[in-house]
Amino acid sequence: MMALLLSFLKAIGKYRWYAVAITWLVAVVGWTVVSRLPNDYQASARVYVDTQSILKPLLASMTTLPNTEQQVMFMRRTLISRPNVERVLRMVDLDITVKTPKEHEKIVDELMTQIKVIGTERDDIYTISYSNPNPKLGKDVVQSLLTIFVEGSFGGKKQESEKAIQFIDDQIRMYEEKLAIGENALKEFKIRHMGLLPRQGGDYASAYGDLNEKISQARLELLEAEQARNAIKRQMTGEDMAPITDTAERAIVNPEIDGRISAVEKNLDQLRMQFTEEHPDIVAAKRLVAQLEERKKEEAKKIRAVDPGASYSPMLQQMNVQLSVEEARIASLKARVGEYSARLAQMRAMSTQAPEVEAQLAQLNRDYAVNKDNYEKLVQRRESAKLSGDLSTATDMLTFRVVDPPAVPSTPAGPNRPRLYTLVFLASLVAGLGTALLLSQIRPTFLSQTNLREVTGLPILGSIGMNWTDQQKIRRRRRLYAFTAAVASLFTAYGGVLAITIFRQA
Repeated sequence: MMALLLSFLKAIGKYRWYAVAITWLVAVVGWTVVSRLPNDYQASARVYVDTQSILKPLLASMTTLPNTEQQVMFMRRTLISRPNVERVLRMVDLDITVKTPKEHEKIVDELMTQIKVIGTERDDIYTISYSNPNPKLGKDVVQSLLTIFVEGSFGGKKQESEKAIQFIDDQIRMYEEKLAIGENALKEFKIRHMGLLPRQGGDYASAYGDLNEKISQARLELLEAEQARNAIKRQMTGEDMAPITDTAERAIVNPEIDGRISAVEKNLDQLRMQFTEEHPDIVAAKRLVAQLEERKKEEAKKIRAVDPGASYSPMLQQMNVQLSVEEARIASLKARVGEYSARLAQMRAMSTQAPEVEAQLAQLNRDYAVNKDNYEKLVQRRESAKLSGDLSTATDMLTFRVVDPPAVPSTPAGPNRPRLYTLVFLASLVAGLGTALLLSQIRPTFLSQTNLREVTGLPILGSIGMNWTDQQKIRRRRRLYAFTAAVASLFTAYGGVLAITIFRQA
């Protein structure tokens, strides 16, 4: 390995002047190009985004709060997009200088590469930077990007909120039509089946059961009243009335029956103030009055054969009053039983239709209730969406504070000439050494007996050394001094270029 390296060095040393010449040429050309590169000024701005608003805890239970952190993060990641960069071109009037679509695409690609957005999510501080040889243009580009960043954080959510509200409005109108159709269907159904509709608070089965219970109770009360009347009559048996003439029948006065008739008629007047003539209690009272009138006539025909004063016995009068009360109660209960029986018969006749009508009515009510519930929820969601949209565009929910306005420092940010000079110097050294090595391979020579023996395969008997004269030694020494001076001047030139560049930047 060492022998190979020495052979390479010997080969390069043979063409060292070519290496020095190429090194100087590449270094001078490279340094000239670097020195003529235009200065690059970096414009930047820093903005602080305050996403912690006091409105969030106050309105958390009223509406859906926008995710401001996600909103700002999305805008940061999409700020350097083609539509935004094209908008920046129009804002700084760069599109005026563009003549062809190809040039337009080239400028857009360059801007997308050169614009940088750096942010710290923990501190919510974002830095927008752009480098350009024209300081004013760089500052204008950063200002335009800052404007797009602020506006974009509000505009996107506002458009989404408007679309959501529009969609909800369309759904509300659709449900309003459904509710109108459902209300008309319910109205027409109730008109068609007026007599078969269940009463409020119960269905057909419960109404039928209630009516059965009522008629059973009425029959029980009627039976009790009849038993009470019969018991009173048994206590009054054995008192025969003697017949009286027609004149006496018309002239006789029975205070007991007259009092009962007066009491029943007074009760009848009170009932007429509350009910109609078809009410069971009114019908029973009228029937009782007729019965009392008939009884009065019969009493007038039957005069007791005993002492007339016996009919005025206080006990008998009291029993007659009780009998009249029981008779009136029996008549009322009979009317009630008859009315309940008629209603029960009517319900039995409708037993095949009522359940079907109830099922259809329940279906209509269920569909209407579902549509109404959805309608009310949509109305509530619309108000919530409006409030959420207002919050998304409210400056209090998302506050932008420009920490550092767009500015361009007086010192250029680039290019990094010392670094470029160093790279050019290293490239020139590689180019010189590479040229010497290439020439040694193009025009090879044998530098040792070993190389000659390996290439020819012949034995080497001996070698003759070079005998330099004094004049040749002087010339060799001078060439060595010149080569050393050329290499030293190259490094000196590199150091001088770096010193001048650093001095100018300072």
